[in-house]
Amino acid sequence: MSCPEIEIARALMKVTKVLHEGDILINDRGFISRDIINLVKTTHKTDTYIPLRKNMDAYKYAVQIAKAANKWEDHPNKKRIYQKIALVKGIGPMWQSDKPAEDVDMNACVVWDIKADNYFVFVSTDLTKSARAIVKTYELRPEIEEDYRQLKDFWNIEDFKSTKFSVIAFHIVCVLFGYLFFQLYTMLPEGQKFEAKSLPVALKNFIPQALGYIVLYVGFNFGIFTLVEIMRLYAECEDGIKPKIEEILGGV
Repeated sequence: MSCPEIEIARALMKVTKVLHEGDILINDRGFISRDIINLVKTTHKTDTYIPLRKNMDAYKYAVQIAKAANKWEDHPNKKRIYQKIALVKGIGPMWQSDKPAEDVDMNACVVWDIKADNYFVFVSTDLTKSARAIVKTYELRPEIEEDYRQLKDFWNIEDFKSTKFSVIAFHIVCVLFGYLFFQLYTMLPEGQKFEAKSLPVALKNFIPQALGYIVLYVGFNFGIFTLVEIMRLYAECEDGIKPKIEEILGGV
Protein backbone atom coordinates (compact mmCIF):
# COMPACT_ATOMS: atom_id res chain seq x y z
CA MET A 1 0.00 0.00 0.00
CA SER A 2 1.11 3.57 -0.62
CA CYS A 3 1.53 6.02 2.25
CA PRO A 4 -1.77 7.86 1.51
CA GLU A 5 -3.65 4.53 1.44
CA ILE A 6 -2.13 3.49 4.78
CA GLU A 7 -3.15 6.82 6.31
CA ILE A 8 -6.72 6.28 5.08
CA ALA A 9 -6.70 2.73 6.46
CA ARG A 10 -5.36 3.95 9.80
CA ALA A 11 -8.11 6.59 10.05
CA LEU A 12 -10.78 3.99 9.25
CA MET A 13 -9.39 1.52 11.77
CA LYS A 14 -9.64 4.11 14.53
CA VAL A 15 -13.38 4.69 14.09
CA THR A 16 -14.64 1.41 12.63
CA LYS A 17 -17.42 -0.39 14.48
CA VAL A 18 -16.96 -3.57 12.46
CA LEU A 19 -14.04 -5.01 14.44
CA HIS A 20 -14.72 -6.62 17.80
CA GLU A 21 -12.77 -8.58 20.38
CA GLY A 22 -11.95 -12.04 19.06
CA ASP A 23 -12.09 -11.03 15.37
CA ILE A 24 -9.11 -11.59 13.09
CA LEU A 25 -7.60 -9.69 10.17
CA ILE A 26 -5.81 -11.68 7.45
CA ASN A 27 -3.63 -9.33 5.40
CA ASP A 28 -1.23 -9.66 2.49
CA ARG A 29 2.24 -8.14 2.34
CA GLY A 30 0.91 -4.98 0.71
CA PHE A 31 -0.85 -4.08 3.96
CA ILE A 32 2.23 -4.29 6.17
CA SER A 33 1.98 -1.54 8.79
CA ARG A 34 3.26 -1.97 12.33
CA ASP A 35 1.17 0.99 13.53
CA ILE A 36 -2.10 -0.45 12.20
CA ILE A 37 -1.35 -3.88 13.67
CA ASN A 38 -0.75 -2.21 17.05
CA LEU A 39 -3.92 -0.16 16.66
CA VAL A 40 -6.33 -3.02 15.92
CA LYS A 41 -4.86 -5.15 18.71
CA THR A 42 -4.91 -2.51 21.44
CA THR A 43 -8.07 -0.64 20.42
CA HIS A 44 -10.30 -3.43 19.07
CA LYS A 45 -8.68 -6.53 20.62
CA THR A 46 -8.47 -7.90 17.08
CA ASP A 47 -5.57 -10.15 16.03
CA THR A 48 -3.69 -9.84 12.76
CA TYR A 49 -2.22 -12.57 10.54
CA ILE A 50 0.26 -11.37 7.93
CA PRO A 51 3.30 -12.64 5.97
CA LEU A 52 6.63 -10.87 6.36
CA ARG A 53 8.84 -9.62 3.56
CA LYS A 54 12.25 -11.24 3.14
CA ASN A 55 14.09 -7.96 3.65
CA MET A 56 12.61 -7.46 7.14
CA ASP A 57 14.70 -8.05 10.26
CA ALA A 58 11.83 -9.99 11.84
CA TYR A 59 11.80 -12.37 8.85
CA LYS A 60 15.55 -12.99 9.03
CA TYR A 61 15.41 -13.47 12.80
CA ALA A 62 12.51 -15.95 12.65
CA VAL A 63 14.18 -18.04 9.96
CA GLN A 64 17.49 -18.03 11.84
CA ILE A 65 15.86 -19.19 15.10
CA ALA A 66 13.80 -21.88 13.34
CA LYS A 67 16.86 -23.26 11.57
CA ALA A 68 18.88 -23.27 14.79
CA ALA A 69 16.15 -25.03 16.80
CA ASN A 70 15.54 -27.54 13.99
CA LYS A 71 12.15 -28.60 15.39
CA TRP A 72 10.17 -28.89 12.21
CA GLU A 73 6.65 -30.29 11.91
CA ASP A 74 4.67 -31.45 8.89
CA HIS A 75 2.63 -28.78 7.14
CA PRO A 76 -1.09 -29.17 8.03
CA ASN A 77 -2.03 -28.82 4.36
CA LYS A 78 -1.64 -32.32 2.92
CA LYS A 79 -0.97 -30.86 -0.53
CA ARG A 80 2.24 -29.25 0.76
CA ILE A 81 4.14 -32.48 1.29
CA TYR A 82 7.52 -30.81 0.70
CA GLN A 83 7.00 -28.14 3.35
CA LYS A 84 7.72 -28.10 7.10
CA ILE A 85 6.68 -25.58 9.74
CA ALA A 86 8.09 -24.32 13.04
CA LEU A 87 6.91 -21.88 15.71
CA VAL A 88 9.13 -18.97 16.75
CA LYS A 89 7.88 -16.96 19.72
CA GLY A 90 8.40 -13.34 20.69
CA ILE A 91 9.60 -11.76 17.45
CA GLY A 92 7.77 -8.48 18.13
CA PRO A 93 10.91 -6.55 19.19
CA MET A 94 12.48 -7.36 15.81
CA TRP A 95 9.79 -5.30 14.06
CA GLN A 96 9.56 -1.90 15.71
CA SER A 97 7.36 1.10 15.06
CA ASP A 98 8.24 4.70 15.85
CA LYS A 99 6.96 3.99 19.38
CA PRO A 100 8.54 0.64 20.37
CA ALA A 101 7.06 0.77 23.87
CA GLU A 102 3.57 0.50 22.33
CA ASP A 103 4.39 -2.42 20.02
CA VAL A 104 2.37 -5.59 20.59
CA ASP A 105 4.26 -8.89 20.57
CA MET A 106 4.01 -11.50 17.83
CA ASN A 107 4.71 -15.15 17.21
CA ALA A 108 5.78 -16.52 13.86
CA CYS A 109 5.16 -19.64 11.84
CA VAL A 110 8.21 -20.32 9.67
CA VAL A 111 7.46 -22.43 6.60
CA TRP A 112 10.37 -24.28 5.02
CA ASP A 113 9.94 -25.41 1.43
CA ILE A 114 12.41 -28.29 1.37
CA LYS A 115 12.27 -28.82 -2.39
CA ALA A 116 12.98 -25.17 -3.25
CA ASP A 117 15.04 -24.56 -0.07
CA ASN A 118 13.00 -21.44 0.54
CA TYR A 119 11.39 -19.94 3.65
CA PHE A 120 8.15 -18.07 4.33
CA VAL A 121 7.24 -16.37 7.59
CA PHE A 122 3.70 -15.69 8.81
CA VAL A 123 3.16 -13.76 12.03
CA SER A 124 0.19 -13.38 14.37
CA THR A 125 -0.53 -11.13 17.32
CA ASP A 126 -2.47 -14.00 18.93
CA LEU A 127 0.23 -15.49 21.15
CA THR A 128 -1.89 -18.54 22.00
CA LYS A 129 -1.78 -19.97 18.48
CA SER A 130 0.51 -22.79 17.37
CA ALA A 131 2.43 -22.81 14.11
CA ARG A 132 -0.24 -25.06 12.60
CA ALA A 133 -3.01 -22.68 13.66
CA ILE A 134 -1.21 -19.64 12.27
CA VAL A 135 -0.59 -21.09 8.83
CA LYS A 136 -4.04 -22.71 8.62
CA THR A 137 -5.67 -19.38 9.45
CA TYR A 138 -3.62 -17.54 6.85
CA GLU A 139 -4.52 -20.13 4.21
CA LEU A 140 -8.14 -19.03 4.57
CA ARG A 141 -7.18 -15.87 2.67
CA PRO A 142 -7.32 -17.31 -0.89
CA GLU A 143 -10.75 -18.80 -0.17
CA ILE A 144 -12.04 -15.47 1.17
CA GLU A 145 -10.58 -13.60 -1.81
CA GLU A 146 -12.20 -16.06 -4.21
CA ASP A 147 -15.58 -15.54 -2.52
CA TYR A 148 -15.16 -11.78 -2.95
CA ARG A 149 -14.05 -12.18 -6.58
CA GLN A 150 -17.20 -14.14 -7.32
CA LEU A 151 -19.34 -11.53 -5.57
CA LYS A 152 -17.70 -8.82 -7.68
CA ASP A 153 -17.41 -10.57 -11.05
CA PHE A 154 -20.36 -12.99 -11.10
CA TRP A 155 -22.88 -11.53 -8.66
CA ASN A 156 -22.30 -7.93 -9.81
CA ILE A 157 -22.13 -6.54 -6.29
CA GLU A 158 -20.43 -3.42 -7.69
CA ASP A 159 -22.86 -2.94 -10.58
CA PHE A 160 -24.69 0.06 -9.13
CA LYS A 161 -27.62 1.62 -11.01
CA SER A 162 -27.74 4.78 -8.92
CA THR A 163 -25.48 7.06 -6.91
CA LYS A 164 -27.99 7.31 -4.06
CA PHE A 165 -26.74 5.76 -0.85
CA SER A 166 -30.08 4.07 -0.09
CA VAL A 167 -30.19 2.40 -3.51
CA ILE A 168 -26.56 1.27 -3.27
CA ALA A 169 -27.11 -0.11 0.25
CA PHE A 170 -30.27 -1.95 -0.87
CA HIS A 171 -28.42 -3.42 -3.86
CA ILE A 172 -25.54 -4.68 -1.70
CA VAL A 173 -27.89 -6.19 0.90
CA CYS A 174 -29.93 -7.99 -1.79
CA VAL A 175 -26.82 -9.39 -3.48
CA LEU A 176 -25.42 -10.60 -0.16
CA PHE A 177 -28.74 -12.23 0.73
CA GLY A 178 -28.80 -13.95 -2.67
CA TYR A 179 -25.22 -15.16 -2.21
CA LEU A 180 -26.04 -16.41 1.31
CA PHE A 181 -29.14 -18.28 0.13
CA PHE A 182 -27.12 -19.85 -2.69
CA GLN A 183 -24.51 -21.07 -0.18
CA LEU A 184 -27.28 -22.47 2.05
CA TYR A 185 -28.83 -24.19 -0.97
CA THR A 186 -25.55 -25.96 -1.73
CA MET A 187 -25.73 -27.48 1.77
CA LEU A 188 -29.04 -29.18 0.97
CA PRO A 189 -29.11 -32.62 -0.68
CA GLU A 190 -30.58 -31.25 -3.92
CA GLY A 191 -28.03 -28.42 -4.04
CA GLN A 192 -24.84 -30.35 -3.30
CA LYS A 193 -24.13 -30.74 -7.00
CA PHE A 194 -23.52 -26.97 -7.17
CA GLU A 195 -21.06 -26.94 -4.25
CA ALA A 196 -17.65 -25.42 -5.07
CA LYS A 197 -18.99 -24.18 -8.43
CA SER A 198 -19.07 -20.57 -9.57
CA LEU A 199 -22.39 -18.92 -10.39
CA PRO A 200 -21.96 -19.10 -14.22
CA VAL A 201 -21.24 -22.85 -14.00
CA ALA A 202 -24.17 -23.38 -11.63
CA LEU A 203 -26.54 -21.45 -13.92
CA LYS A 204 -25.34 -23.41 -16.94
CA ASN A 205 -26.16 -26.72 -15.24
CA PHE A 206 -29.36 -25.53 -13.55
CA ILE A 207 -32.64 -26.84 -14.98
CA PRO A 208 -35.50 -24.44 -14.15
CA GLN A 209 -38.64 -26.01 -12.76
CA ALA A 210 -42.11 -24.59 -12.27
CA LEU A 211 -42.65 -23.39 -8.71
CA GLY A 212 -45.36 -25.13 -6.74
CA TYR A 213 -46.32 -21.98 -4.84
CA ILE A 214 -47.63 -18.51 -5.65
CA VAL A 215 -47.17 -15.51 -3.35
CA LEU A 216 -49.87 -12.83 -3.47
CA TYR A 217 -49.60 -9.60 -1.53
CA VAL A 218 -51.65 -6.45 -1.00
CA GLY A 219 -50.07 -3.61 0.93
CA PHE A 220 -48.38 -5.15 3.97
CA ASN A 221 -50.36 -8.41 3.76
CA PHE A 222 -49.35 -11.47 1.80
CA GLY A 223 -50.30 -15.10 1.38
CA ILE A 224 -48.52 -18.18 0.06
CA PHE A 225 -50.73 -20.55 -1.91
CA THR A 226 -50.28 -23.80 -3.77
CA LEU A 227 -51.55 -24.00 -7.32
CA VAL A 228 -54.43 -26.19 -6.15
CA GLU A 229 -55.43 -23.60 -3.52
CA ILE A 230 -55.35 -20.82 -6.12
CA MET A 231 -57.57 -22.89 -8.42
CA ARG A 232 -60.08 -23.44 -5.61
CA LEU A 233 -60.13 -19.74 -4.72
CA TYR A 234 -60.61 -18.86 -8.37
CA ALA A 235 -63.49 -21.32 -8.72
CA GLU A 236 -65.26 -19.87 -5.67
CA CYS A 237 -64.94 -16.23 -6.78
CA GLU A 238 -67.74 -14.23 -8.35
CA ASP A 239 -67.60 -13.62 -12.08
CA GLY A 240 -66.68 -9.97 -11.53
CA ILE A 241 -63.60 -10.92 -9.49
CA LYS A 242 -62.24 -13.63 -11.79
CA PRO A 243 -60.90 -11.22 -14.48
CA LYS A 244 -58.86 -9.40 -11.83
CA ILE A 245 -57.33 -12.67 -10.64
CA GLU A 246 -56.63 -13.66 -14.24
CA GLU A 247 -54.83 -10.36 -14.77
CA ILE A 248 -52.63 -10.96 -11.72
CA LEU A 249 -51.88 -14.60 -12.53
CA GLY A 250 -51.11 -13.69 -16.12
CA GLY A 251 -47.92 -12.04 -14.93
CA VAL A 252 -46.78 -15.01 -12.84
